[in-house]
Amino acid sequence: MSIFFALLISLGFPLLFLFSLFIFQLHYCTKPKYLSSSSTNEPPSYPIIGCLISFYQNRYRLLHWYTQLLSNSPTQTITVRRLGARRTIVTANPTNIEHILKTNFNNYPKGKPFTEILGDFLGRGIFNVDGELWSAQRKFASHEFSTRSLKEFTVKTLEEVQHRLIPLLESASNSNQVVDLQDVLKRFTFDAVCKVSLGTNPCSLDLSQPLPPLVEAFDRAAQISAMRAAAPVFLWWKIKRVLNLGSEKSLKEAVRVVHDSVMEIIRNKKGNFKSNQIVETDFLTRLLVAGYDDQMVRDMLISFIMAGRDTTSSAMTWLFWLLSKHPSKEEMIMSEVKAVFGRESGDELRAFDYEGLKKLSFLKACLYESMRLYPPVVWDSKHAVAGDVLPDGTVIGRGDRVTYFPYGMGRMEELWGKDCHEFKPDRWFDEPWKDDGVLKNVSPYKFAVFQAGPRVCLGKEMAFIQMNYVVATILSRFKIRPVCTEQPVFVPVLTAHMAGGFKVRVQKKTDSDSPIHGRRME
Repeated sequence: MSIFFALLISLGFPLLFLFSLFIFQLHYCTKPKYLSSSSTNEPPSYPIIGCLISFYQNRYRLLHWYTQLLSNSPTQTITVRRLGARRTIVTANPTNIEHILKTNFNNYPKGKPFTEILGDFLGRGIFNVDGELWSAQRKFASHEFSTRSLKEFTVKTLEEVQHRLIPLLESASNSNQVVDLQDVLKRFTFDAVCKVSLGTNPCSLDLSQPLPPLVEAFDRAAQISAMRAAAPVFLWWKIKRVLNLGSEKSLKEAVRVVHDSVMEIIRNKKGNFKSNQIVETDFLTRLLVAGYDDQMVRDMLISFIMAGRDTTSSAMTWLFWLLSKHPSKEEMIMSEVKAVFGRESGDELRAFDYEGLKKLSFLKACLYESMRLYPPVVWDSKHAVAGDVLPDGTVIGRGDRVTYFPYGMGRMEELWGKDCHEFKPDRWFDEPWKDDGVLKNVSPYKFAVFQAGPRVCLGKEMAFIQMNYVVATILSRFKIRPVCTEQPVFVPVLTAHMAGGFKVRVQKKTDSDSPIHGRRME
């Protein structure tokens, strides 16, 4: 108890002083200058507290605030100084991003400040480590994304769509029930990635049953971990963790559920090893055969699940919303689907397959455009090992946090033109799209949704195969009608989502609704 009070006193007086200073300046200092068109490359800062005032004032609109600051910057780069945190450079400049992610890659690892934020949840998983440990995991994981693995994944996705997702949507259509499509897609991608990674199906698409504890705990752990990075006073979450208070107490409980649930699956799998009952070829089995220790297996699996679940469900959710506002684009998608999968006689579709799904270039362009406007991962940070100078002249100090910002990049006129806020899939083609259109090459440092350089996303191709299959299947059978017509709120946690879900009514298509009828997918 004496240690507790000593800690409280040692932390309390400095924090009380800083809080008093913060309140004084909040009330008596001039308003932040971000509202002007000043060419300064950082938000207004003050001694000791840095930009805490403007950060606090914009805490509910950080994405728009950063985007506005970057748009006003001549180099699309700004410097942010926050109380208790390292100096942060935020950039939407593709030349800078190529320098960070490729040219001087070794100088910009995740770094300890980043790995601390996610360490309780992700442990030593691939998204949260650097150096040899990252290299070894990436080399092992790369074998999961061979052409053969992608084809196997397509089959497993097909099974989950046909036997669970489509019946669920048909039931909602028959009963005129409002469903949360975001929740449905998250459940679907969770089941799909668990089949591939764990060799088990949690059956979370069964809406008659409560969500598995692992799912709820996963969401809670991801949300609170993201809150750490966005806290106005960076050290505050560390203090709460030491004292086991509030959100940090909730995070600890959620992480325990996630870790215990995954460890139980690992133990069961190892038990099957001993009884020679292993027949699966899932990621978990291969990890165990490779001889990784249980904790490392657990951490790698958690990263694998997070990547395979949240990013694709987020991208599809926002695409369905955008298509509801642009029905002509939906019609173009369906025309492409029929051109690729239509039979020579009649309007019946042949079975969707891996090779055909890769040919859906307009659908892929729509997904690109959706992720340009609403990227599943809003920003990503590295920490400089040594001092450096970015191509735009920004000086980087040793230990500085360097962040690239895909959300803001998608809204830069300098990158995408004056129509950058509009949903225009044609921008991904050299000419307006027509049958057999070929997507143009866009620099991954301009469209950094999948990272780039040595850390480029291994699962990009797998994600598009899954999303193409799911979107094409749903659109060929159903009309998706949002219940609310207002602009949904984009929430940036570890993986972004739509606040309050995406409530829709699902209606079966008739022959008059679509160029495709007599549909049959095997």
